[in-house]
Amino acid sequence: MTDIIIRKQGHAGLITLNRPKALNALTWEMCLTIEAAFNDWRDDPDVDLILIDGAGDRAFCSGGDIADMYQSGQVGDFDYGRKFWRDEYRLNAKIATYPKPVVAFLHGFTMGGGVGVGCHASHRIVCENSQIAMPECGIGLVPDVGGTALLGQAPGRTGFYLGLTGDRMDAGDAIYAGFADYYVPMADWPSLKDQMINSGTPALPQHPAPAARLADWQADIDRLFDASSAASILAQLDDTDVGRAATKAMTRNSPLAMACAVPLINMGADDPDITRALHNEYRFTHRAVEHSDFIEGIRAAIIDRDRTPTWKHATLMAVSEADITGMIAPLGDLELTL
Repeated sequence: MTDIIIRKQGHAGLITLNRPKALNALTWEMCLTIEAAFNDWRDDPDVDLILIDGAGDRAFCSGGDIADMYQSGQVGDFDYGRKFWRDEYRLNAKIATYPKPVVAFLHGFTMGGGVGVGCHASHRIVCENSQIAMPECGIGLVPDVGGTALLGQAPGRTGFYLGLTGDRMDAGDAIYAGFADYYVPMADWPSLKDQMINSGTPALPQHPAPAARLADWQADIDRLFDASSAASILAQLDDTDVGRAATKAMTRNSPLAMACAVPLINMGADDPDITRALHNEYRFTHRAVEHSDFIEGIRAAIIDRDRTPTWKHATLMAVSEADITGMIAPLGDLELTL
């Protein structure tokens, strides 16, 4: 069974992520295959729009398949991860800037690398079981795949809350935070896809967006996450719903990753351009396998599954400005090129 299904039908190019048992986790080869389809269809007069979806009931795409990064890092190979991220980020930028409509059907889990494939589409559809998140700080990485641009443009300080905690957004939250556009019940998806394939246009039915918990939390998020560093944010969390949820997540996540995430999200707030966000994120990920908590985070979450990582820094207060600069400073000749 192929990991990805590429075909043309009617007026559309169709891409289906096809690893349902692995929650459609994105491999390096899948990134290259998707990019090749986008390249082929750019000037194809038979393709008016692209539809992207995921096989199975549980996930559009749960993230990148990072087991190979762990294995290569264990033997001192730091180039595999860099190669993966360079190619993945090029795909993310291509999706975001594609000249034809790109429609993503984001059911179930859409996390990490799945956000990079689905949430930069021009038309992003969610349903009743959608769960979207940027949980990278939990495995020692920063929000990437252009996610810092999305987080930086979220209402108020919402992006900092989502990026530092990895909290999951349902359909209403995702639309509110700017990670999705349209709510369509999943039962209506087959007929909607057929309509788009036959017409070549991304016309969508009008369904009201579900209520957003994040909207109810906005005032507390803005108050508690209004600080210049992750350490300062953690220090001012209180006993509200937001404060308790954030405290639980932030005391579990990698201090180094959270400390670096704040300036990266700030950059995304200042400049929403995805190519700039990807360049900034790559400065961390280029160094991640060798210098960050990433390998230990994968070990604890994916390999040994003991959920007890030993981070390089015991607390956020232990992370210095030099530590942060060392991870996100310019790379000189090694900077990302797209």
